[in-house]
Amino acid sequence: MVAFHLQRSPLLPLIYALAALCLSLAWSSAVSCVLAAEKFPFYPCLQANVKFWEDVYSRYSTRQGILHDTDDLSRVYAIVDLVDWETMDAARINSDRIKAARERVSDILTRLSAGAPPRTAEERRIAGLFPPRQHTVYREARENIRLQLGQSDRFHEGVIRSGKYLTQFKRIFVAQGLPPELAYLPHVESSFNPKAQSKAGAAGLWQFTRSTGKEYMTVNELIDERYDPYVSTQAAARLLKGNYELLQTWPLAITAYNHGRTGMLRAVREAGGYENIFRSYDQGSFKFASRNFYSEFLAAARVAIRMGNNLRFPIERPEETRTVRLTQDMSVHRLRTLYSVSADTFSRLNPALLSPVLKGEQAVPQGFQVRLPAEPRGKIRPNRRSGQPTRA
Repeated sequence: MVAFHLQRSPLLPLIYALAALCLSLAWSSAVSCVLAAEKFPFYPCLQANVKFWEDVYSRYSTRQGILHDTDDLSRVYAIVDLVDWETMDAARINSDRIKAARERVSDILTRLSAGAPPRTAEERRIAGLFPPRQHTVYREARENIRLQLGQSDRFHEGVIRSGKYLTQFKRIFVAQGLPPELAYLPHVESSFNPKAQSKAGAAGLWQFTRSTGKEYMTVNELIDERYDPYVSTQAAARLLKGNYELLQTWPLAITAYNHGRTGMLRAVREAGGYENIFRSYDQGSFKFASRNFYSEFLAAARVAIRMGNNLRFPIERPEETRTVRLTQDMSVHRLRTLYSVSADTFSRLNPALLSPVLKGEQAVPQGFQVRLPAEPRGKIRPNRRSGQPTRA
């Protein structure tokens, strides 16, 4: 037998320390994953829905329509190729294509419901989406066909934009004692577009309605903070925190962001926990959008994290800025002059200021926090008392 004698190296303590640190980091990472799973559970009943929304966000573009069953998202009947929505007469052309595809799927379901055997590859594929020898389900499914437009191109653009905001948004949520993963929710609401507007009147990156926005921010004829990414994120954090304090789980709290706090309290009273609500609750306005909102959040976060982890992905970088809170009313022209800011830059950094203020018809009100480009070292700045420039 050959005996090996190891001489104790002076580097061994350092090696042991580094090994211990690596193990500690690995353990911390594993624990973080478990905690994230506890906060945002991926229930078995959600698997088909999350997979569906992952495909919507990463596989199919806005030039593709997905014909599927409204209740069972594992039943995807057809993918409809559409023309570019900027093409002349695109709305009519795409409407005709969608109508033709929907009628074709409906005809297939009608034949199958009558007991006819599938003849073509498409009919066999659709028949394979259902339990065998249960013809009545085909009739029900015929009335349950829904179209979902793909979103992969918009989602891609949203992930690029999110790089500008995501780090700060996560800090905002952590400061409120909330999970930083909530910062991915705007992918569902607006694709991280601060200028987004809905037909229902929701606005901004977090899609606050005017009435709800007034509960958390300044929303009036001069200022609409729903359009300010940072102020609206502070508001969203407070709203979500209130949801969680009442509902006690994040699936319920996130769904309440879409369906409303009162509506979710009613759902809990009538159906119990989230899984029961997802499977069977169907009262009032709790329909497709509300039922799928948490699944969309999970899918969006998963896709966005995958894209963000790709080092070649061209995400935007945070812009260095500073803020100044006004101690008196002041015109936009005076502010721009004092801080040497162009009109375009000033309006871009202060999206909450509405047209009457930006046009100079009304002053920026006292107390408003003006966002400005980061101040280079040695740059002159206005004295807060006199309003005159002084050296920094």
